Amino acid sequence: MEQLDKQTRTELEAAAFRRLLKHLDDNKDVQNIDLMILADFCRNCLSKWLVTAAEERHIELDLESAREHVYGMPYSEWKTHHQPPATDEQLKALEARQKAKENASS
Repeated sequence: MEQLDKQTRTELEAAAFRRLLKHLDDNKDVQNIDLMILADFCRNCLSKWLVTAAEERHIELDLESAREHVYGMPYSEWKTHHQPPATDEQLKALEARQKAKENASS
């Protein structure tokens, strides 16, 4: 990637990001909590990262607009149709992941 000019690299990274969003959209059964447990990020993180990137460039982008882009629909609609309540097992796994991170950083 170092041999690529900045514009080409940006275009490739943007294409990969769009593909990630499509992959997540095609796999709505993969819950955000499962992503957090496995990879320490989720669709909401991607939305927040978009807002942060916009802020760094002095571009106004509100979180709800970013979420709608990432989710492909309003966040409230996605939650209603695709997000069941977290199970006790998922909550325990997420808590264990967070504790492991805290222990690793201390």
